[in-house]
Amino acid sequence: MNTPSVDANRIHARFSLDYPDAKGPAFSLDVDVTVPGNGITIIFGQSGSGKTTFLRCVAGLEKPDRGRLAVNGDIWQSETTFLPTHKRPLGYVFQESSLFPHLTAKGNLAYALKRSGSAVTSELYDRVMGIMGIEPVLQRYPDRLSGGERQRVAIARALLIQPRLLLMDEPLASLDAARKQEILPYLERLRSTFDIPVLYVSHAMDEVARLADHTVVLDQGRVVAQGNLTEVFSRIDLPMRFGDETGVVLKGRVVERDTRWHLSRVAFDGGELWVRDGGDALDRWVRVRVLAKDVSLALASHGDTSILNRLPVEVAELSQDQDEAIALVRLKTGPAYLIARVTQRSVHQLKLEPGKRLWAQIKSVAIVR
Repeated sequence: MNTPSVDANRIHARFSLDYPDAKGPAFSLDVDVTVPGNGITIIFGQSGSGKTTFLRCVAGLEKPDRGRLAVNGDIWQSETTFLPTHKRPLGYVFQESSLFPHLTAKGNLAYALKRSGSAVTSELYDRVMGIMGIEPVLQRYPDRLSGGERQRVAIARALLIQPRLLLMDEPLASLDAARKQEILPYLERLRSTFDIPVLYVSHAMDEVARLADHTVVLDQGRVVAQGNLTEVFSRIDLPMRFGDETGVVLKGRVVERDTRWHLSRVAFDGGELWVRDGGDALDRWVRVRVLAKDVSLALASHGDTSILNRLPVEVAELSQDQDEAIALVRLKTGPAYLIARVTQRSVHQLKLEPGKRLWAQIKSVAIVR
């Protein structure tokens, strides 16, 4: 395999690692990915796909049989180089906050200040406190913090190290749904405020839809897809199936607000959609999630229906879902794609095949920011 050139604006990771047992390799990781050197790249996959093993290789906690890691122009690992974890300028946030129980939140942050490779300015400290919203809890011990508060302190601690790369291993997995919704806005602020690339492991589609700029999909230790969020999750040929979570995320701009009916009109490459008004200002860019189960198909546009969103589409591809009675239909609308999850009987009745033109009726649309 040819050695790629070092790119100052990319992260390149190539790892080959086997976990043998008495009967042979029980699991192997064999990945070769290049992702943007900024924003949030989500490493996505089902349990056992190799997500955490990949992150541990990036951190230097695992030493693969063969490996190379270049982070924005710096070589951390190659055939002749292996920086140990403590020499890699990274922050690591685990599923559990891993705060020192005998220290207050402020004391835990003081530990990060000592570990930082350079002095932390008061401006940076205040910015981290503000973004993570933890000033009111600094004097509390970890056992007096909620799960969401503990994770925010853990993220702040990782940021104060002033890392060149931030690793997050399912940081919301231990939180209930309410706490997850509480902390997601803080992660969005982190992305928009700090110019630090983030590798974020998750198996939760709601986190992916809301946070991902770039996505790498792992299955059985191999990369099966990578690219921007919209591109990857508009595919229907991935080896895993997502059931009711199957759907696309579209990036669009708010172009109208209908205050009478509490709706907003979002324009995206391929059409427009009416969504519930969430108070977003005109011209703001938002992410809109359309689930395949909420897309029905018709041969003509029907105005005598409660469904507001109807788009002319063309069948691009069909695929069998896990349920043999169900088909996935990939639909092209301009340069964008939707997915419909319909019965095989509907495929037969509508005579669906690539190139067929019809109408997509979208029963529900959600802004995920």
